[in-house]
Amino acid sequence: MYCQLKATRATKRAPSFLSVSPLSRKPNQMRPFTPRYIQQTANILSRPASLQFARTQPLNQTQTAAMSSGLNIENTNIKTAPGVSLEGDQKTLVGSVLDLFAGRPSLEKLQLWKDDGVFEDPITIAQGRKQYEAQWYGLQSAFSEIERLSHEVTSSGNPISMNMKTRYVVKGIGKEQTISSVVNIFHEGGKITKVEDKWDGKLPDGAIANAFRNLNSVTVPKIISVPKNKEEDAARGN
Repeated sequence: MYCQLKATRATKRAPSFLSVSPLSRKPNQMRPFTPRYIQQTANILSRPASLQFARTQPLNQTQTAAMSSGLNIENTNIKTAPGVSLEGDQKTLVGSVLDLFAGRPSLEKLQLWKDDGVFEDPITIAQGRKQYEAQWYGLQSAFSEIERLSHEVTSSGNPISMNMKTRYVVKGIGKEQTISSVVNIFHEGGKITKVEDKWDGKLPDGAIANAFRNLNSVTVPKIISVPKNKEEDAARGN
């Protein structure tokens, strides 16, 4: 639209030096417009806008990120540590993950994940789309309140790392807990391959811990239903 408006304005200005006689101009308005120059200029102004602006520069990363607004990412004010900066696609990934931790999932946001992606926290290893989607939608069912108290991106590498503090209120019993965590976002080709949530900066080890975590990731998808389409997603307020 900008190109069309600019071309229209330029076309309207053309008569200012094509139709007005040089004798009617004041001395300080005179310009040495030769007949050849006038004809060349008229030819340029008469071209379609698509030809006049055929050499426009490609969209930069910030503009590309703005085009991702169709994802309806709510967390766009991403805080970074001094000296840390994020590219447009990184901001999109971080913003979507912040939304997920806030209990605001959507099918569109989860399309930013690879099908074989992994979510891991101290009690869960969710591998593959069926398992990790159920984990994120499960937050809405498990907690009546989720409040992010703070966050700060500390590294823009791979993984992208950030410190986060979140307050959770368990639905039904009102039990409240604040969790400080280090979140690592692994990515490839603009998509998330893994999100690692370390509570207090640590992940438990050992066969028993892994058994419980795997049991949880298998059980949750059987209890939590994931929307089948955008209409069902919207009906849940996502």
